[in-house]
Amino acid sequence: MNQTQQTPSFSVVLLGHELKYEVECILKLFIPATKFQFYYEDRMPLSAPQPFAAVQVRQGRTHTWFYAAVRWKDGKLFRGCLRSSRILPEEEKAGCEYLCSQLLFRLLQQATGLTPPWGLLTGIRPVRKIMPLLQAGMRPAEIVPKLADRYWIRRDKLTLAMRTAQVQRPLLEATPKNSVSLYVSIPFCPTRCSYCSFVSHSMDSARKLMPDYVRLLCRELELWGEIVQELGLTVDTIYFGGGTPTSLEAADLARIMETITRCFDCSHLREYCVEAGRPDTITKEKLQTILAMGADRISVNPQTLEDTVLQTIGRRHTAQQAIDAFHLAREVGCKNINMDLIAGLPGDTPEGFRRTLDGIFQLDPDSITVHTLTLKRAAALFASGSSQIDNPVEEMVQDSILGMAKHNYLPYYMYRQKNTIDNLENVGYARPGKESLYNILIMDESQPIFGAGCAASTKLIEPCGRITRIHNYKFPYEYIRNFDQLMEKKQQVMEIYASIREQEQAGEQGKGLDRIEEKRYF
Repeated sequence: MNQTQQTPSFSVVLLGHELKYEVECILKLFIPATKFQFYYEDRMPLSAPQPFAAVQVRQGRTHTWFYAAVRWKDGKLFRGCLRSSRILPEEEKAGCEYLCSQLLFRLLQQATGLTPPWGLLTGIRPVRKIMPLLQAGMRPAEIVPKLADRYWIRRDKLTLAMRTAQVQRPLLEATPKNSVSLYVSIPFCPTRCSYCSFVSHSMDSARKLMPDYVRLLCRELELWGEIVQELGLTVDTIYFGGGTPTSLEAADLARIMETITRCFDCSHLREYCVEAGRPDTITKEKLQTILAMGADRISVNPQTLEDTVLQTIGRRHTAQQAIDAFHLAREVGCKNINMDLIAGLPGDTPEGFRRTLDGIFQLDPDSITVHTLTLKRAAALFASGSSQIDNPVEEMVQDSILGMAKHNYLPYYMYRQKNTIDNLENVGYARPGKESLYNILIMDESQPIFGAGCAASTKLIEPCGRITRIHNYKFPYEYIRNFDQLMEKKQQVMEIYASIREQEQAGEQGKGLDRIEEKRYF
């Protein structure tokens, strides 16, 4: 990867519309790890010498006109125009978004020579485009060409998404009604990896916060237990994430998990997962504690088995430590182990990634998640200006797809992110019966999630389709300092559930509402 001292910027001019977000999403497909400077001008800056993109919408009496221009880094100017029958007011946002995206996409294709494999699709949940069509009775052979034509998605990517949807469907249909998932955030790690943008704090800097954090987290879990009981809900899945949950000592893990056992009826659980994560945090005592307290799934996440790459990204463990941690987990009785990998890490090669895949297949974990390197704004790699240039990530991802099929792992969940190298995807693969239900549910957005701990997000879903997200404080010191305000959460959740029950009683079944209400109460 090439690195510069400063993240590059790119000028974007918008005229006659409010599609800033949509335009930026299309631009990110072709130029990730770039800061966009937006301007609202009176006319197209066609004579400007510097690289830019401009998108204009003009409404006429009978037609709507779309204009776009892109001046690329080599100085070449690319221009285009589309005409559509006048878009009706009720269709204006969606119609303009689609046609603007088409026009800008084609110009960027010409300018860059790139063809993003997911085409116009910028959303993080590709499977959600497929699932309603399957439920409506369409055959896969009909769905794939339909979506390929509309969104210009490469057929192999749609086939992968289709296989994922087919694995998910029976598991989603078996989800109990009136159930929730519980997410528990442990925002601590031994060190911060260079690709990471999660809210996590190294052990050295955050150790003094841990006693108070654990104590208050248990209090919040008690609060959630009261809410679940009052509302007559059942807990379907529990997921410990972070950070690295096993950054905590065994006694702290036991305290938190004992609180869950005491405050929640766990007799209906379909899954209880703890991300053990970093191999350098895994001990026999912690694993025994996790199993004894009821968890039935863990993750051991090496990301790569190449020692030089581990050093480059700031992981203070070796490949052998990851292998040893996996064997230890098997020895103490873990029967459902996931392992995470990242394709496209700095310093990795296709040959090195294949060695990693071969090493993981030899271990025979129950599931494997393959992430594609994403240059997130909060990550050190983004700040350094690292780009997608010359990154062989697509070859690595393709090797993983072929390898998973050869070793009988099926894709079961999928998501995409902005600034992902080569606009690729993250996919979880599993042996039949070993899928992570929590991961499926969070991507499908069909079940409420109660989030406990720093940076955790609670997601409530109304019958009309509206989603309300309630965010906890982002940083541990904020969470600790302002904890008393979290008690307001109970009232907010109870009010929303009262509205949900009213809708259910009234038989409100509105469909197609994608409005998301973001609320930051704390």
